[in-house]
Amino acid sequence: MVSRAFHLVYREIKGLHQAAYVLALFAFGSQLLAIVRDRMLAHTFGAGLELDLYYAAFRIPDLLFVLFAAVLSVYVLLPFIERSGSLAAKKDLLSQVFTLFLLAYTGLAVVLTILAPWYVPLVFPGYADQVATLVPMVQILLLQPLLLGISSICGVVTQMQHRFVLYAISPLLYNVGIIFGLMALYPMFGLSGLAAGVVVGAAGHLLVQVPFVRSSQFAFQATFAFDWLKLRHILAAALPRALTLSLNQLVFLLFVGIATTLTVGSVSVFQFAYNIQSVPLAIIGMSYSVAAFPTLSHLFAKRDQAAFNRQLMTALRHILFWSIPIIGLVIVLRAHIVRVLLGSGEFDWSDTRLTAAVLAVFVISLFAQAVQLLMVRAFYAGGKTLTPLFITIASSATAVATAFTGLWYWQTSPVLQNTIAGFLRLESVPGAEILVLAAAFTFGQVIQIILLLIMARRSFGVELRSLVRLTVQAVAAMSAGAAASYLTLQTVVEGVNQDMFVGIALQGVVAGAAGITAICLTYWLLRSEELKETTQSFRKRLFKTDVVKPQ
Repeated sequence: MVSRAFHLVYREIKGLHQAAYVLALFAFGSQLLAIVRDRMLAHTFGAGLELDLYYAAFRIPDLLFVLFAAVLSVYVLLPFIERSGSLAAKKDLLSQVFTLFLLAYTGLAVVLTILAPWYVPLVFPGYADQVATLVPMVQILLLQPLLLGISSICGVVTQMQHRFVLYAISPLLYNVGIIFGLMALYPMFGLSGLAAGVVVGAAGHLLVQVPFVRSSQFAFQATFAFDWLKLRHILAAALPRALTLSLNQLVFLLFVGIATTLTVGSVSVFQFAYNIQSVPLAIIGMSYSVAAFPTLSHLFAKRDQAAFNRQLMTALRHILFWSIPIIGLVIVLRAHIVRVLLGSGEFDWSDTRLTAAVLAVFVISLFAQAVQLLMVRAFYAGGKTLTPLFITIASSATAVATAFTGLWYWQTSPVLQNTIAGFLRLESVPGAEILVLAAAFTFGQVIQIILLLIMARRSFGVELRSLVRLTVQAVAAMSAGAAASYLTLQTVVEGVNQDMFVGIALQGVVAGAAGITAICLTYWLLRSEELKETTQSFRKRLFKTDVVKPQ
């Protein structure tokens, strides 16, 4: 049993679809744990002040992680490592990056830890009277980016050698650590113990990769012999990516800061809805984008633009094929999804209704978020790091302007409030203004992907006409799936007791199954090429390559 597990973890996976399905499988497992995590948090706290503080404390450490991880990720380092030449040169470059990160982040984290009592009230103005609780949580969570940053460098090695199973296990352990913090540390240390559980999860994220990395031919270590010319080239390529990702995190941080001034529980509702819509995003968008990047980078390095474009379009088509129909299902089943995933304990019916409404707004941009994950990586693989930065600046500014304008209009227009409350069934539910922030985020994401696709056509000569056929088929499948789910809810399972968990789950499962059946049938009737490719790929064994043990 141990030997089989070893072979599975260290198995080398090649091929876009095989790698994508492996990553999707483990992403699904990770998201299941994330759902368990969120359900436990919702059950314990509900959409209240304590959970608001917990999610707010994440924002600054997460921003730092994104900033540094952008430099340390495989998407930046892999092209430089591929061009480094000898094995010794590649290993030396990884060691230099590792050491530079340790020095830079440690120094910054020490400063931010000392200054936390000053800047935390400024960033979260709604929690100025909760500084004594919030500051220690932020200080503890500043350890998270350090551990995840080192894990990112390890991920370069595991992905470079196509160990996608090992790479995909890390997020599972991260969520296990958070659950451990809630169950074991929170009862003893309160919210600080909950934050400590995040650090435990980050440590697991790193440690699972260490044995393979240490035994591989790319094992890195601390060094003080820096080749500043190479490092400058890496930073020149990485900084636009770091700024691109940081802008998205800054927008999210700003939105959370605004949410702290709204109704208590707004931060929790906003985060819960975002986490739920991130489940299909991780399974679809992240899986295909991660699987496609090494090949895209290799093809661009070979100057094979035709093959590069084919690989990009294959991944893009399948992301749209999966993501668009899911939007309709989630919108129709939003209340059932939220109630089943989060509805227990302190998470009451009002929390469910508001979270479901925010989820419906978020999920509209699912296709845009999923495609964005791929397109940004395509630009990085193609050496065009400034293009996503400029586009993100434009879309982020649009999202922020939309948020402030929308909140002003919401506060001055009772007609708008009543119309949206009626449409999303939020009558008498406090805190509906959080919908404005979700809508602003969604609008910014849609603008971003439109601009990215336009620039991809200009930069790479990608032919996007085939997406018209696919989009029409996907929208038709989405409409059929949504209609089938809605009709099933209104007829077949209308009499099921919705006051019980089993009844709500049964309604959702039956209606969801009807929707999925309608989606597949629609694709089949329209003779979808992507459906044929998917079924053919599933007929093959996912693990059809040789096992290569670490060197």
